[in-house]
Amino acid sequence: MKIGDQVSFKLEGQDFTGFIDKAYQNSFMITFKSDDTEILDKYHDRVVINKKKLKLIKAAPETDPESDNDEA
Repeated sequence: MKIGDQVSFKLEGQDFTGFIDKAYQNSFMITFKSDDTEILDKYHDRVVINKKKLKLIKAAPETDPESDNDEA
C-alpha cells in the first residue's frame, strides 16, 4: 500500500473508508470522513492505523517519474 490508496478499517466498532495520507514504519495516517459527531470530535478526520488492520479498496494511480521529465 502507498500514499493515495483508498482503504477500509474499523474504528471503535464501526467500518470506515479513507485515503492513506502519510506512511510510517508499521502504520499509515488515514484521512476519512464521519457523520458521527463523537468520532469527528475525537479524531478530526484523521487516524493512524496499523498496516495489518487495513484493507485495500482501490490503489492510487501509478505515477511515472520519467513522464514528468519530458524533454522537448
